[in-house]
Amino acid sequence: MDKVRKALDLARLERTQSGESSFAADATNAAANVAPMRTPLASIVYTRTRVFSPSAELLESNRILNPGSADAGAAAFRMLRTQVLQRMDTHGWRTLAIFSPGANDGKTTTAINLAINLANDQHHTVLLVDFDFRQPTLAAKLGLAPEFGVDDVLAGNAKIEDSLYHPAGFDRLVVLPARGTLAHSSEILAGPRGRELAGELHRRYADRLVVFDLPPVLTADDALAFAPLVECGLVVAAEGRTRRADLVRTIELLHKTPLVGTVLNRAADAPSGY
Repeated sequence: MDKVRKALDLARLERTQSGESSFAADATNAAANVAPMRTPLASIVYTRTRVFSPSAELLESNRILNPGSADAGAAAFRMLRTQVLQRMDTHGWRTLAIFSPGANDGKTTTAINLAINLANDQHHTVLLVDFDFRQPTLAAKLGLAPEFGVDDVLAGNAKIEDSLYHPAGFDRLVVLPARGTLAHSSEILAGPRGRELAGELHRRYADRLVVFDLPPVLTADDALAFAPLVECGLVVAAEGRTRRADLVRTIELLHKTPLVGTVLNRAADAPSGY
């Protein structure tokens, strides 16, 4: 068993011992806490939100998967979606941060695929927000060249409604991208403007789940500064890249943020790479 798998086991054990239930335990307990029946949302016609059409070739090259595909990777994300929803529904959470220890762990790719699958649930709309102002890549992975982004909103140069984009073919999903880096980003995210924006995104629609893509925890303080403003988080680690000590340190730093689970990306025993 490699170092990352040992670290994952350790992280789950430490969470369980400290009162945080593990991912597997939550999936088991969900059967005893069945959520009320919900009515599927009607199809949405976007009027103010701008619609763009991602290239199928670009999505494939960036490992953005069709949620209905029979591919093993797509199936893994459907399983992840179900487990995340069970935990979030149990606690009434609607805001989720995607964390990773370092760069190139697959954090943004995981955020996009998870958001697509959460929206495919038909009981929620999903807003995917790029708060990685150190290296914003969400728009590029989707083939989007936004006129305005969340950085413009935080700078007071645009309104939220002018910065929202819907990728055609992905029902109930809206993206709030970042157009570029943002100086003093951690101070802005933790300050009045960041708090106001996070609160507005959370309150605007009762059936909306908000997924935030944040910078790696160990390369900048943005993720830790913003963590108190979200209800829960998901940690992404990469087999063969993430060091055991870095993953354990990340879990320790996020001890005040409830974690719905840990994703092992690029697993060697998974044919799809997930």
